[in-house]
Amino acid sequence: MRQGESAPKSGWIGNASGGVKAPEPILLPDAAVRFARTAERLERLSKGHPMEEWLDFMAKIARAQHCVASMLPPGAAPDEGTVEQAVAARIPPISADGHRRDPAWRDGLALLLDTAVGEGLPSPAAAIVAELRSRGAASTETQADAFLRGVIDEKDTGSSFWIAAALQVYFTHLAGRLPARRLRLLEERSLCPCCGSTSSASLVTAAGQNPGARYLCCSLCSTGWNYSRAVCVTCGGSRTLALRGIEGDSGVVKAETCDECGTYSKMAYQAKDMQADPYADDLATLGLDVMVGEAGWARHAPNPLLLVG
Repeated sequence: MRQGESAPKSGWIGNASGGVKAPEPILLPDAAVRFARTAERLERLSKGHPMEEWLDFMAKIARAQHCVASMLPPGAAPDEGTVEQAVAARIPPISADGHRRDPAWRDGLALLLDTAVGEGLPSPAAAIVAELRSRGAASTETQADAFLRGVIDEKDTGSSFWIAAALQVYFTHLAGRLPARRLRLLEERSLCPCCGSTSSASLVTAAGQNPGARYLCCSLCSTGWNYSRAVCVTCGGSRTLALRGIEGDSGVVKAETCDECGTYSKMAYQAKDMQADPYADDLATLGLDVMVGEAGWARHAPNPLLLVG
């Protein structure tokens, strides 16, 4: 099953105990709908939100990503033999820090910048875009390598935001074309089985064949992979986990905190809102990050568009 497929309308809703039977281990993304869905959700969530202007801006970025995903031919995906070799070696087949990128990803970056400028940008963002447009290919590739390895120079944070957004589209296209039947979860279950990246947030399903299943959602290639509920994403512990939320909100997003390692991860619940999108809802609940951060827990992994944006 791919993330773009519609769940049955008569799906069973909710499961307080979290028990599910044999959920699909890996959900490959559909680049044709992934970014459009995030944009629509951000547009809806932004109305009346304390950060309405910023969420509107992020919705425009997601719209621009959708434009790139729709117009740019996807890069060549690894063949089944290459995927089998990677799986046998227990490494992700399109490893973020090892995959040889198709230069076409830079065409996607250029289209992303053109589309975003057409939507209208604040002056600081427009200046960063102009500088990025003037760069040569080697400089852009070097910065992309640095971003994928988690090493970002402070002076490059602005331009890395756009590079991250373009790489999300590129890797989402690649992941969606992998042979699902050949893939396997990694030994380190908190890492994406396709590209090896960390998750932005997770989604707890409320419909389909496995309501109540939890899927971590890759921050780079948009793959979803099954992960046990009530198990810490960072350390795998379960003794000191607790769900925390902001009193009086919708309850769609909760922070799962772990006292064993001092981290938290965010979960979006479809049972509270069937339109929940882990990428959009993560951005729209920064107040929850602030609350648990001030209480002493550190986020398990950054959202790349927040890390550099």
